[in-house]
Amino acid sequence: MSRQTFTLPDLGEGLTEAQLIRWLVAPGDAIAIDQPVAEVETAKAAVEVPSPYGGVVAELHGAEGATIAVGEPLISVESEQPAYLEEERAGSGNVLIGYGTSTRVNGRRRRRARTPAPTVAGQRPRTASPLVRKLAKDKGIDLTAVRGTGQDGLITRADVERAAAPVAPLAAEPSTADRRTGLPVAERIPLTGVRAAIASTLSRSRQEIPEATTWVDVDATALMELRAAAPEGPGLLALVARFVVAGLARFPVLNARVTGEEIEVFDGVNLGIATQAEHGLVVPAVRDAHRLSARALDAEIRRVTAAAREGVATAPGSFTLNNYGSFGVDGSAAIINHPEVAILGMGRILDRPWIVDGAVVPRRITQLSLVFDHRVCDGGTAAGFLRFVADAMESPLSVLADL
Repeated sequence: MSRQTFTLPDLGEGLTEAQLIRWLVAPGDAIAIDQPVAEVETAKAAVEVPSPYGGVVAELHGAEGATIAVGEPLISVESEQPAYLEEERAGSGNVLIGYGTSTRVNGRRRRRARTPAPTVAGQRPRTASPLVRKLAKDKGIDLTAVRGTGQDGLITRADVERAAAPVAPLAAEPSTADRRTGLPVAERIPLTGVRAAIASTLSRSRQEIPEATTWVDVDATALMELRAAAPEGPGLLALVARFVVAGLARFPVLNARVTGEEIEVFDGVNLGIATQAEHGLVVPAVRDAHRLSARALDAEIRRVTAAAREGVATAPGSFTLNNYGSFGVDGSAAIINHPEVAILGMGRILDRPWIVDGAVVPRRITQLSLVFDHRVCDGGTAAGFLRFVADAMESPLSVLADL
């Protein structure tokens, strides 16, 4: 028997550590190659880490809740022979990029999500360790009713422990109380991983950026009619994104960052799209959005937002578009995504009475709000950009013809 120690892989995207959320195995468990052994959370996402070694778990390095740096030991496995995956030797095992078996996308490996297979009624439960069966017997657990989270539905010791854990009753009265209000504390939520990264970025934005907000109501009736006339064409967000990119070409100082005593204006746009993912707000970016048509923007927006929800990082943005109308709200005083200098938000589109040629008529109205860094420009520049986007939404055909 030989002992193999698997260290926390390179997380990529400049991330150097992760918080250990929970162990999926325990010492004495038999594990297979590529079986998830731990769930960790980084500033990007929560992922399951598969082991490149098969054998019996000898040691777990670290307690749940601890922070582990890249390169530090994660788990040690006793095996008959080193059973390191060929694909891991090629390099994929050194970078934590997803779950399960990998495939290639654009020449790079990407892991597919592994869904645990349930035990089928009447079949013998899949456990590889006598310890797991003894533990289940001691705790009175019917293994046919346990859902295995190991490879191909393998039942692990952690699965039995979870099944045996008593359901905690709702606490009528928490044991601790807030000193200022005297109210019981129902829950404590650690600021770690993705939530900590979001908090750090937003706090720094409010601390460093003297922001100002300007907004305008927009008659989006023509834009909605254009979208309805071409259901297979670009989506509404892609059309607005195209107008935003064109507006930044005319008011480039809003596509910049402040560094020391300088304002660095970018030559080109990486358009960030604020996206609500499972673990918090993320802003994936469409790289070189200024080079794309509305149809190409539509495809890229769908691709990068889907990738972000899966925890896959994208290029950093230089300006952010936030469609908070998708949450059913009309407006928002957004926070700039530091180190960018502006963010444009769009509310929901509603039927409202509007005066057109002296008559009150029903129109489709939305609100645009621009939050900008007052160090890079004054209100006139910000208003000029906002008015350009609004005018484009009100007369989309004429604007698209010129783009």
